[in-house]
Amino acid sequence: MTRKIIHVDMDAFFASVEQRDAPDLRGKPVAVGGSGGRGVVAAASYEARRFGVRSAMPSVTALRRCPDLVFVRPRFNVYRAVSRQIRDIFEEYTPLVEPLSLDEAYLDVTANQRGLPSATATAEEIRARILADTGLTASAGVSYNKLLAKLASDVNKPNGQCVITPAAGPGFVAALAIGRFHGVGPRTAEKMHALGIHTGADLARWSLADLVARFGKAGAWYHAIARAEDDRAVTPDRPRKSYSSETTFAADLLNPEEIEAGVMRMAADVADWVRRTGATGRTVTLKARFADFATVTRSRTLGLPIGADAVAPLAVELVRTLYPPRAGIRLLGVTLSAFERKAEDAENQMAFEL
Repeated sequence: MTRKIIHVDMDAFFASVEQRDAPDLRGKPVAVGGSGGRGVVAAASYEARRFGVRSAMPSVTALRRCPDLVFVRPRFNVYRAVSRQIRDIFEEYTPLVEPLSLDEAYLDVTANQRGLPSATATAEEIRARILADTGLTASAGVSYNKLLAKLASDVNKPNGQCVITPAAGPGFVAALAIGRFHGVGPRTAEKMHALGIHTGADLARWSLADLVARFGKAGAWYHAIARAEDDRAVTPDRPRKSYSSETTFAADLLNPEEIEAGVMRMAADVADWVRRTGATGRTVTLKARFADFATVTRSRTLGLPIGADAVAPLAVELVRTLYPPRAGIRLLGVTLSAFERKAEDAENQMAFEL
């Protein structure tokens, strides 16, 4: 039986939430993130995107492109709460929901729970429900596999949807630029360009054997997607493997007091998540990036589960192994992993990362 897959992608999610909650921001170019010298754009409104502002862009670059850009500090607790609302809507239509991030998910609606006649109608109703319940718009892609559904959700953004039927799938990917394919990153795209592969049609001319010879195990995936083939199932509630918190500081941390205060802040965020979810892990990892951009990690694994109160002491112990620091520290991160069991609340169910 042909699957019916929907990929729902919220439109400029973080920035849209901020514009919804602060009417004076509506219609203005908005960036969620830090505006300082080392700040990074976490999300940009569509008004900001017209100036070339994009997520993961340094804030100073974003301000050069858009001098009127308004920066808003992120409110992850709000974004998570809205995501939970959206997840509740999804689950009214199907139990097969695979979240990818706070703002996007796959839904398998081959057998939708509301008895709607088609996946197209289901996607339309879900988007209308999201707008009514949250005041936010979403775009959707509808197709017979995950590859095409995700590609389709980008076609009519914002606040639109696109359907790719089984008959249209091969032609759609044939015309697609190779860098648009899931699993083809910038370096792989550059390598493919050097081989004369610029579109899906170019990729389809290569045999499976030749692609495996050139790209290793990934060659089989490239062979399949060039033919619009993707047999991956929608997998709900994937077990979470880790939880981390990190930040880049406005100024390099030089003395132990500053460094350990920074570690404590990151550890407190991880500990708070542990308390909320009830998850316990066995490994704490400390990440530090120095002013020269060299990055090191230190880990400690215990025989017993690590509770919330133990995260900070272990993280501080690990950062002390870096003293004296080779240079000022620009970034610190703390991660808890090797979970005893998956978290039981919405944070784990959504498996959402930024």
